[in-house]
Amino acid sequence: MGAVGIICEYNPLHKGHIYHIEETKKMFPGRAIVLVLNGYFLQRGEVSLLSKENKTLAALIYGVDLVVELPFIFGSQSADIFAEAAIKILHILGCTDIVFGSECNDIEMLKKVSLEQNQKEYNLKVKELLDTGVNYPTALAKALNIKEDVFNPNDLLGISYLKAINKYNYTIEAHTIKRTSNYHDLEEDKEIISASNIRNRIKNKEDISLYVPRKVVKLIENLDLNMLFPYLKYKILTDSDLSKYLTVDEGIENRLKEKIMETQNIDDLIKLIKTKRYTYNKICRMFIHILLSVPKDINKLANIEYIKILGFNKKGRAYLKELKDLEVGLVPIPNSITYKYEIKAAQVYSLISKNNIMKYEKSNKPIFLE
Repeated sequence: MGAVGIICEYNPLHKGHIYHIEETKKMFPGRAIVLVLNGYFLQRGEVSLLSKENKTLAALIYGVDLVVELPFIFGSQSADIFAEAAIKILHILGCTDIVFGSECNDIEMLKKVSLEQNQKEYNLKVKELLDTGVNYPTALAKALNIKEDVFNPNDLLGISYLKAINKYNYTIEAHTIKRTSNYHDLEEDKEIISASNIRNRIKNKEDISLYVPRKVVKLIENLDLNMLFPYLKYKILTDSDLSKYLTVDEGIENRLKEKIMETQNIDDLIKLIKTKRYTYNKICRMFIHILLSVPKDINKLANIEYIKILGFNKKGRAYLKELKDLEVGLVPIPNSITYKYEIKAAQVYSLISKNNIMKYEKSNKPIFLE
């Protein structure tokens, strides 16, 4: 049968994602579509508007055949770590191709950039540029002497996928689908708009039924990081050493301690501690890592120890039966560090969600959709 992989967060699943699934099916007729799905807390430090269970259900409804979990400890980190874990999962599951959205839709150019980024001289140049105060996309573009507008969010993530494929010499071929909306645009009003635009409309209590399928709309919860602010504030005030947590670097823990009592919400705190080196997304990821007490050395301790199956249809089940001699098992390992932090993520998410998160998480029972 064979399989093609996609990697998504579905925050929330919208009509652009359905287009992605449908175009992938056209590109690879007959193949199983395998989705590596990020869960409760996302790569840019956001809280998911859909529970992991509901994202899995929505993915199966709209055409994915097999859904597997991207563990929290990888899904809440930088693009390169996020991508390496997701690509490794697709490799283990026998996917020979990956399809991702791209602003430039030029796979050969993205491949060229991914190869150049692996050069030591290039990485040193990027570091030098970052030290001058420019942002990450600008540093990448200047180091390669190309236009900065090449480095949009999906292209940057795509480059990270390609770097992971190159680094580990995986036999996975990458393909792009032209992104039809601007990630940063919050005003666009057509059938396919960005997830950022949709989240902004949800925040403002606007109707999103034009952009999100009806079956998904009813599953959405209006959640955000501010709902966890009281817990974060308590943690910052009472923890004697914040520097031991992942992404708490360069003395920012001192600014957190100094400014926390002046703030009443996440946005206030970010404004008071943000620097050129600490982007908005990096700060939000840091807050999640503090909340969950993720240690600095987590990447030395954790690996893909298992692959958790979240859901499948008949085709996905048939594909699973074809897989032989996998290097990891397909059920969670309760005493593993990966599972430990997945449960912690679920527990923290359950503080603000109305769904029965812990019942679903601990059952470890995949969703089957006829």
